[in-house]
Order: sequence, then structure tokens, then C-alpha cells
Amino acid sequence: MTQPHFLVVSFPAQGHLNPALQFGKSLVRAGARVTFATCVSAHRRMTKSPTPDGLSFAAFSDGYDDGFDSNKDDTGDYMSTVKRRGSETLAELLRTSENEGRPFTCLVYTLLLAWVGELARDLHLPSALLWLQPALVFDTYYYYFYGFDDYIKEKVNEASCLIELPGLPPLSRRDLPSFFLPETPNTYSTILGSFKEQMERLVEEGNPRILVNTFNALEPETLTAIDKFNMIAVGPLIPSAFLDGKDPSDTSFGCDLFKSSEDYIEWLNSKPKSSVIYVSFGSLCVLAKQQMEEIAKGLLDSGHPFLWVIREKEKQKDKEKEEDELINYRKELNEKGMIVPWCSQVQVLSHASLGCFITHCGWNSTLESLVSGVPVVAFPQWTDQGTNAKIIEDISRTGVRVKANEKGIVESEEIKRCLELVMGEGEKREELRRNVKKWKDLALEAAKQGGSSDKNLKAFVDEVAGFRS
Repeated sequence: MTQPHFLVVSFPAQGHLNPALQFGKSLVRAGARVTFATCVSAHRRMTKSPTPDGLSFAAFSDGYDDGFDSNKDDTGDYMSTVKRRGSETLAELLRTSENEGRPFTCLVYTLLLAWVGELARDLHLPSALLWLQPALVFDTYYYYFYGFDDYIKEKVNEASCLIELPGLPPLSRRDLPSFFLPETPNTYSTILGSFKEQMERLVEEGNPRILVNTFNALEPETLTAIDKFNMIAVGPLIPSAFLDGKDPSDTSFGCDLFKSSEDYIEWLNSKPKSSVIYVSFGSLCVLAKQQMEEIAKGLLDSGHPFLWVIREKEKQKDKEKEEDELINYRKELNEKGMIVPWCSQVQVLSHASLGCFITHCGWNSTLESLVSGVPVVAFPQWTDQGTNAKIIEDISRTGVRVKANEKGIVESEEIKRCLELVMGEGEKREELRRNVKKWKDLALEAAKQGGSSDKNLKAFVDEVAGFRS
């Protein structure tokens, strides 16, 4: 019996690479061989941590080998270049592997790479989309592109709207993907166009395979809301060391953008159980100076110790002015908390001292908080994050969501209010603690051997390999 060989292709953004790499490792554990491919710029920053037997890497040029710079590079040009250059390189990789007697069984690709699915179709290879956002977001995009765009556009212009879509929970304006909103800059139209292209390809394919980084218990209705799609829950896609503990070396999320000492672990070790607020807005969000100041005031007023990740890019975006955005608070912040440019997020979230996570609600961070059993203050910024915050606040009920003022700024008093709900001694805190314990158990149950996501993944491997276990 020939061992199935998968080509997993990831968009080079950090939020894609991390779960895609974990998916590749899951395939290896399911008995497959995997070649993990991404752009040269992303491959260069992959960590050199040990990888399991059966997992290898390949890099292809997207024409931006030094990386995409959002300040000077055009998104539309980039997306067209990565499609053209990537198609050529991956086609050659597929031919070479075939000639060497190592043909690929299936191509799996992350969102924003619909052209990989087209390439697989042209070469008569099975393919699957690895959807790295919740099923609720996928469904919302589908309805937007197929029959409900005018309805949604009309509703979002109402002062108070409730959007009802078949099989989905009611959504308010702030629950929608940000690309649907009229105030979203035109520079992001290319990304919305990529989502539309992806959806059109799936509809044309007929009964496509869509692997979703979620689990059955979290999204039972939204996984089955659209009859024409076979959505398969294979998550949560986080390192196995934090799921079953069987591979302690698998703690890396694939890429380290910063070198960092682990002084923060010693600092966390010195803090009481469930006392620390962890603050991180992911690898892409750059907050305005005013918002940074409001967060600083909110943290200081809360009276709790905190670990705040402020990336070098974020600290230096006003470098020409030589301006420290937190200069008025720097001394007190350093006395009451710790600021780092990078940390191992899953390691921090699993630490006993963690009491709360202020998060931008990226889906990776949302799942990591669930698996770690840490309640959150949801602080969404853009793209799918508002919808993810909806899941946190109303579906899993594992956190509270901030409310911005009329200028879009979340003020320090609002941050303090939310922190008191999560970290205080009231009934809300106890409710959140019960809920995070429940969802942690359900997430671990889904991911373990014999769990729903494990079974779903093995069934997928068996299907595309052409045999049944």
C-alpha cells in the first residue's frame, strides 16, 4: 500500500503558516508524507526546530523574496505575481516529484491561494482548501457573494441592524468581516476579491473538500449550514505539546519573527496563580498612539500585573519622529508589568499565572485561549476578528467584548471595566471560568486520538488516498 503524499501550500502570512504547519504535522501523525511549501521570504524565517520524519519543506519565489512591505508594495500586484510565479514553481515541483517516483496524492492550500486549487484541477490531482478561520466566517462570505450582498449592504447602513442569514446566528454590524463595511479602505478590495475568487472556484468544483480549523462541538450548525459544501473540522491546529503532551518538542509555531530571551517565563513564575493579564494584538495589527495610551492607562488602573507584547514594528512606526508612544507611562508600565517584543504565545497562555488575555481575536489566538482555558477581553480590529469576537462573547461565552467610542477608540475606563468583569470576584468571572473549563475539555477531546477532529482527518486521508481503513 503506497503511503499518501500531500503537498501543503501556505500563504506566507504568520497567521497562515502557523496552523498550516500544524496541519502538516497532523497529516504525518495520520500516516502520510508531507511536503510543506511557502514563499521564500517566509521559508527563511521558519525556525530550525526539529521536524518529524515524513515532513519536508519546499520554497517558491513569489517575486518578493525579501518580503512584502505594506508601506510601499501594491497588494494587487503582489497577489497577481504570487499566482503567476507560484504556479510555475509548484507545477515544476509536481512534475519533478512525479518523475522521481514520489507523486503527490493531494494538494492542500490555505485561503488567498485559490490558484493552487486551479493548478491541482489542471493536473487532475485531488485538492482541499484549508480554511483557517471559523466556519461562521466562511458561511458569511458565501452568503455575501451568493444572494445576500444587497441585503447585507443595506443593513450595515442602518444605525442598529440585525442581519439574519440561513443557518447562522443573528449578526450585528460589528460581527461582520470588516471587508463588508463601507468605511473599509479601498486598498483592501483586492483581498475581498481574492475571497470571492476562492468562493467561485469552490462553487464551480462541486462538492469541494473544505478543511476547517475548528471542531464539531464549537460550530455544529455553521459547519453544516450550506448543503453544497463538505466542511470538515480538523482543529484546533496548535502544537501537539499543548494538546496531548505526547511530543514536548512540538512547541514551536513554525516561525519566529523576533529573537527573544525567555525572561518573561521567569517573570511569570514569580506571579500568583491567575493574576497576570496577557496583551497581544498579533503579528499584523499596528495600533494608533492614542489607542496604545488608552490600553496603558487601562492596564495600570486595573492594578494587575501584565505581560504586553509590543512588536518592534509597532514601537518604531513613528521612528522618524523619534517618538516613544508610551513615554508618559513607560516607567510605571515597567514597574507594574513586563513589555516584550515577542513571546511563545501558547507557552504563555498555558502558564498557571495567566488570568486573562486581551486579544485582537485572530482565530489562532482565539483557539489557543480555548485550549489553554484562559478567559479573554475581545478587542477585534479587522478582517474576521469581529466575527471571532461574536463567537467568544455569545457562542462559547468565554470572554467579554470591548466597546469603542464614536472615534473607534476603546477608552481606558472601558478596558478597566472589562478587566474587572474577567479578573474580579463577581458572578461574571465565575461564569467565564466555568465556560473556559468546559471548552478546554471539549477542544482537547476533539483533538485527541479517536476524537472528532482526529477521526475527520484520518477519514479525509483515507478518502484521497483511495482506500478505507
